[in-house]
Amino acid sequence: MYTNQLSSLTDPDILLFEQLKKEIEAEFLKSHSPSENKISKWKGVDILYFQEDLRRVAKGSISEKSFYNYFKQSPVPKCPRIDMLNLLSIYAGYESWSHFRKKHKEKFEIPSDSTGKYADEENSLQKTERHTPPFLEKAPTRDRKRKKFLGTNYFLITFLFALSTLVGVGAILLSLKEEIFGRTFVYCFSDADRSSGILSEIEIKVFKKDESPITYKIKPGKCFTYKTKDPSLEMNISSAFYENLRIYRNLTSAPKEETIELKPDDYKFAVYYFSKKDVSGNQRKVIEKKRKELDRLISHDANIVQVYDNEIYGVETLNKQKYITLVTTPTTSLKNLSVLEMKRNDRGKIIFIKFKISDNEKKHN
Repeated sequence: MYTNQLSSLTDPDILLFEQLKKEIEAEFLKSHSPSENKISKWKGVDILYFQEDLRRVAKGSISEKSFYNYFKQSPVPKCPRIDMLNLLSIYAGYESWSHFRKKHKEKFEIPSDSTGKYADEENSLQKTERHTPPFLEKAPTRDRKRKKFLGTNYFLITFLFALSTLVGVGAILLSLKEEIFGRTFVYCFSDADRSSGILSEIEIKVFKKDESPITYKIKPGKCFTYKTKDPSLEMNISSAFYENLRIYRNLTSAPKEETIELKPDDYKFAVYYFSKKDVSGNQRKVIEKKRKELDRLISHDANIVQVYDNEIYGVETLNKQKYITLVTTPTTSLKNLSVLEMKRNDRGKIIFIKFKISDNEKKHN
């Protein structure tokens, strides 16, 4: 571990990237006031603001996962790809990563006759494919032709024999298909009040005798396909914005396809609506209304968890006010907000929210 860090410190590109991060930090602090000045300590709203500023200045952005991989540790074990380095260099005021390297080559003792492996990557994008001459094969001799003829016929006879065997076995299996493989049932889901598809992920737990429940995750708009030889089915259906539903089916007489209606939970829908409601343009009245409605619907001691798509920071716990501040911050990232789970108490107050802001940016790592 120590040896790897020492070798990283002697790599000019690693040192250059650490310098670039300092300049990016300084550039961001000119017009923003994050919770911490050090870029390695930014999280949550700070990262959202940086992504927005990067889009504005460099006409592109980086994923949240890339930010955690390259800005949360120093020095990094390796540099990002050239396209990400170019984007960050533009944000810091340079034309490209190559331009940034040239400006710092004397300070970091970079040879003037070399621009590094990243320049090679840029040059390789402009090279045309090389066409290799076709391989000339010798004409087969008479012995080779004879062996080829015998080999082809032997293969044909073997193939026909195997095919007839498979057809016979297939006919037997087809007649016993349900007894051997079981029956396949398809369950689709719809909103009981709106006659539309389910907008959130569905969790299904199938219960079998003397076994632990088996959990299935169904994407919004998708159906649940279940194959079984059992004569009956018991399952619990839950979704972030709908009431839980317990289902029992006698499969000996049940249809192979069925649409199940889920009853929406209006309190959960209200929280989701105001969390996703667009506040672009910083309209003060819209933001104030959104904050009041969320404050009314969410319990004061609610447990709120944000899930991240990276290996270092899996989840982060927020209190009620931090969550409201996050979802009332004018940013395009809220378009990717999805609620994974939500619970409320008997009085209708939301007491638990698990959500995620998906990353639709181009991956750079």
